[in-house]
Amino acid sequence: MTKTLLKGPFKADHVGSFLRPERIKIARLQKQNGELTADQLRSIEDEEIISLVKKQKEAGLSAVSDGEFRRAWWHFDFLAGLDGVELYETESGIQFNGVETKSHGVKVTGKVKFGNHPMLEDFKFLHRLAGDHIAKFTIPSPNMLFFRGKVEKEAYQQKDELFSDLVTAYQDAIKAFYDAGCRYLQLDDTSWSVFFSDLGQKQIVDKGFNSEELAELFARCINESLEGKPEDMTITMHICRGNFKSSYTASGGYENVSDIIFGQLKVDGLFLEFDDERSGGFEPLRYVNRKDLQIVLGLITSKHGELEDPRKIKQRIMDAAQYVDLNQLCLSPQCGFASTEEGNLLTEEQQWNKIRHVVSIAGEIWK
Repeated sequence: MTKTLLKGPFKADHVGSFLRPERIKIARLQKQNGELTADQLRSIEDEEIISLVKKQKEAGLSAVSDGEFRRAWWHFDFLAGLDGVELYETESGIQFNGVETKSHGVKVTGKVKFGNHPMLEDFKFLHRLAGDHIAKFTIPSPNMLFFRGKVEKEAYQQKDELFSDLVTAYQDAIKAFYDAGCRYLQLDDTSWSVFFSDLGQKQIVDKGFNSEELAELFARCINESLEGKPEDMTITMHICRGNFKSSYTASGGYENVSDIIFGQLKVDGLFLEFDDERSGGFEPLRYVNRKDLQIVLGLITSKHGELEDPRKIKQRIMDAAQYVDLNQLCLSPQCGFASTEEGNLLTEEQQWNKIRHVVSIAGEIWK
């Protein structure tokens, strides 16, 4: 019997990325060293994604992803696939809390467009595997290029021009993924974290903005990108504080920009990090002003393998329900398990225990 699924986000959901199997890590190195062809690497990735999708279904998830197994980074790979955007070597990596990433970045060298993007084929492969489950695909928010990307003056003299082209590129991307069968798309975004702390506020000033102006621009960039979105397509956003080798880049609650995030963004759901004290309390959820906005509480950490006390998680869900109707709430890990190919510091067994933990707790709350 085929089960009928509702639209995402689901009561038990996940952010998207999973730990890369050792086989993929070895194969990617072999490809870099000229020991494997691109086709041979893709064949190995195909086999591992088939196994991953099966495991997600067995764990009880309604939405399945490809784990971002074909990517080195959660954002750079997609952004570098846009026309006018290139991956380049930076002087240093991104600084996390005690660790540093590889020295990579993206820069805008020409007019930004969404053309024949390779991730369309990646989604189509996942879509074929999903069967009676929902194929969930993740891409970075347009704000990641607008705020985080390096822009060559030869490409754009004015930020307004880049903004306009970027919005058009994302509108085209959403249409292309929809035409390929995508009905559940997630925008991942670390840019909002600049509003959460004093260090982030300094970054805003260094970029030549003030907080109110930038928050409005971020919201406009998202909302205008979603204009024309088909009604039967769910688009959510994950607001992240950084995730690399179980470390992070930002701390602080949502309060400073909660009226924008919860009151203005036109996404269908928000995946929010609430796994520890650096994420603040649930009070900002009082700004949620739509009955159709789903709030996915990231209460289960993806940064270590120890399982949270289910009684405490259930109580925290009830605490959040003081601000948002319980039926608008969902549960997930606070972030993916491998935002980059290196992955967080836990085992695959611990990863799946976390997923089953989410499914079990959600099943008891929303019976």
